[in-house]
Amino acid sequence: MKAITVWQPWATLIALRLKRFETRSWSTKYRGPIAIHAAKHIDREACEREPIKSALAEHGYTASNLPTGVVVATCILTDCLGVHRTDGERDKHPVWLRRKAMHNEAFRNLFWAGGKSPEYYFGDYSDGRFVWELTEVKQLPQPIPAKGKQRLWNWEPGEGGRL
Repeated sequence: MKAITVWQPWATLIALRLKRFETRSWSTKYRGPIAIHAAKHIDREACEREPIKSALAEHGYTASNLPTGVVVATCILTDCLGVHRTDGERDKHPVWLRRKAMHNEAFRNLFWAGGKSPEYYFGDYSDGRFVWELTEVKQLPQPIPAKGKQRLWNWEPGEGGRL
């Protein structure tokens, strides 16, 4: 199974089905099952910012008890879309996602920047980045230890446990 290593608190937000878009500086053509690996790195400042702090607290998490170095969930990587901003201002204009289709481009408005959706605050939607759409997220009952890697990597569930 393919896997992606995600820093905390974002890996847990994905596992809790609160974050359905993972933002990256690079795109992928891969579509299919993917494991979400929680990196050993925790962005403690992000854990203290709203709405991240409240979202974690609702499920009993703080920066001090987030799982690290483990696979926390599996899901389906459904799509990878480019971020297109109408200008460079992060909080004033909508986020548009771009899919290149043959000779034309299809656009989808993700959400208004600064709108009510916490999802906007769970990623980096700067112009030129990429949004990975994650569906069918299944949090593992027990996180499975695994050594993470950069970019997409192959994870065998038997390495540290069974799914």
